[in-house]
Formats: sequence, structure tokens, C-alpha cells
Amino acid sequence: MVARAVTYQSPEELPERRDADGTTIEVGNPKARSTVQVYEDPRCPVVEEFERTGATALQALLLEGKVKAKYTFASFKDDRLGGDGSKRAVNALRAASEKGMFVEYHAVLFAHQVDVESSGGFTTARLLKLAREVPGLRDDAFDQAVKTMKYQSFVTASQRAYEHTGDDPIGPGTPTVIVNGHAIDGSLFAVNFDAKVFGLMVRDLQARPSAWELEYEPLKKRLDTAES
Repeated sequence: MVARAVTYQSPEELPERRDADGTTIEVGNPKARSTVQVYEDPRCPVVEEFERTGATALQALLLEGKVKAKYTFASFKDDRLGGDGSKRAVNALRAASEKGMFVEYHAVLFAHQVDVESSGGFTTARLLKLAREVPGLRDDAFDQAVKTMKYQSFVTASQRAYEHTGDDPIGPGTPTVIVNGHAIDGSLFAVNFDAKVFGLMVRDLQARPSAWELEYEPLKKRLDTAES
């Protein structure tokens, strides 16, 4: 008997869990054969662009049960821009995951990132205000976790995991998107911002795992050489 495919009717139904290493939040069908690893800094405008574009295709694949996504959060933008908005946002996202509402709150934060950044960034007050847009998220436990930075250890561990990704000691930049172990970067980086192309690539790599070595990697190398 062929197992029935796992599908979800809405983002709210997507399973959420935290990886054992304490750095990453995983979303989607745990038995999915394909994994999309995403490194994000909540204050990064390029991440906001990814969430508006390629990530919409990722969500569709998550709902189909075709892939699972792993989110690891950087907070280096605080050092570059000043303030602590990235760290506070990552802590709040971790608090939302405690209630199984990471997906919904993550979507809300990026839907408002541009106007939030232009008016002071992710402050405690702003994070709590935005949490009202996720029914059932706000309660005493969540509010206290946000106010006290309860999950500071997660914030620190996630930043370190980001820094240890790739060859650059300060991290690869955000967003960094890795599909089944293959980084969609260099000359292929623009694919992350085209929902149709990104979705097709993820589906193709799921159906034909060898396509990376046979087609995408050689193409990437040729394009990288042409651009250098």
C-alpha cells in the first residue's frame, strides 16, 4: 500500500519543533524527503524581500508536505545598525515556537518589517503589539518571555550556528538558502527572489537529487566564471 501524502490546509496546521542542537526551528512534515535550510536576520531588508518572493513558494511546498524548512536566526544586524532589535525578535520568535505559533508570528514580523524598521525597529513594545495579530499568542508566559529575553541562550546559539555556516568566519550573509545541502548562492542567488523559479528548483531537486551535480552546479560554475 502506498502511503498517503501528508498535506496541510493552512500554515497554522504546519507542525513545528526545535532541533536538538538548540539553534534551529523546524517547520513542516517531519518525514519530508527534502529540506530547505534558511538563515535569516529579522532586521535584514534582503530577508524581507525573500519572504515576499521565493518564500511564498516554500510555504506552498510546506503545505503540500513535500519539504520541511529549518530556520536558523542571525542577529548581526544589531552590531551593524545599533540597537538590539534582531536579538529581541529572535527571542520573541523562540517564545512563539513554545506555543506552536512560530509560523504565524514569523509571517507577521516580516509583513511589518519595513515599517517597523523605519520607526525604531523591533522593540519589546512593538513585538508585543504585533503578537496581537496572532490569535491566542499573547498570554502572561509569552509576554514575560519577550520582556525578559528569556531565550537569550537560543539567540546566542543561533547566531553562532550562523557564523559557522560556510567559509566566512562572520557568516555567509542573509538570507542564505540551502536546499538539500546545496547553497543557492553566487550566480544562482537571484533564484531565491523568484517564487516560480525557486519553487521549480526545489521540486526538481526533490524529484531528481542528482540534478544538482549534473545540471545546477555546472551552470552555477559557468555563470560564476562569466561574472568574474
